[in-house]
Amino acid sequence: MTTDALAADRALLSRTSTAERVAGILRTRIIEGYFPPGTRLAEDAIGSALGVSRNTLREAFRLLSHERLLTHELNRGMFVRSLTVEDVVDIYQVRRFIECGAIRTVTGPHPGIEAVAAAVEAGEAALRAREWRALGTANMEFHQSLVALAGSPRSDELMSGILAELRLVFHVMADPQRFHEPYLARNREILHQLQRGDGAGAADALDVYLRDAENQLVHAFADRLADQDA
Repeated sequence: MTTDALAADRALLSRTSTAERVAGILRTRIIEGYFPPGTRLAEDAIGSALGVSRNTLREAFRLLSHERLLTHELNRGMFVRSLTVEDVVDIYQVRRFIECGAIRTVTGPHPGIEAVAAAVEAGEAALRAREWRALGTANMEFHQSLVALAGSPRSDELMSGILAELRLVFHVMADPQRFHEPYLARNREILHQLQRGDGAGAADALDVYLRDAENQLVHAFADRLADQDA
């Protein structure tokens, strides 16, 4: 086998690396709410701001489209996705599979529980400081750390994408940061169950928790649609 053909792909590697970094920047901005759902991403303005070529930016857009964060509209350009009720239901179904499955197997001391505890404490600190964005971020870290208990890089990667997409869902809430506040006590209780080695009990509690959150979001979508039709 000759490597001559691969040599021609060298430039593609450097471009892809840059595109991944650009995608990371845009992903973070989307998650933080800088680009809310429905925002058109202007190639010229973003490319100029980041100092990257149009080809690199389009590759970054392609990566984010695969993550369901962006969508292309013919003759209009690239937009941040506006999620639907169906998306919410599907996301939460996947979350129950991944998160509940990850913690159900905990039956004793686990080094990863320290990260779960740190996320709970960060959320409680953000609440005391009334830093709502930090509260939302801490809640995301809590759920990511639950999945990390499985010790599966693939599960971690999948959960990271799910949580990024979930940030777009939270825009439907009138106050998405405060949406997380009532769940802090439940985060703490799940932590206590894991510390006791009761992974099965923690998984059952988390299943109810996620169903409650899903119902809240589905109702919020229904209220928004009713307002649009009024």
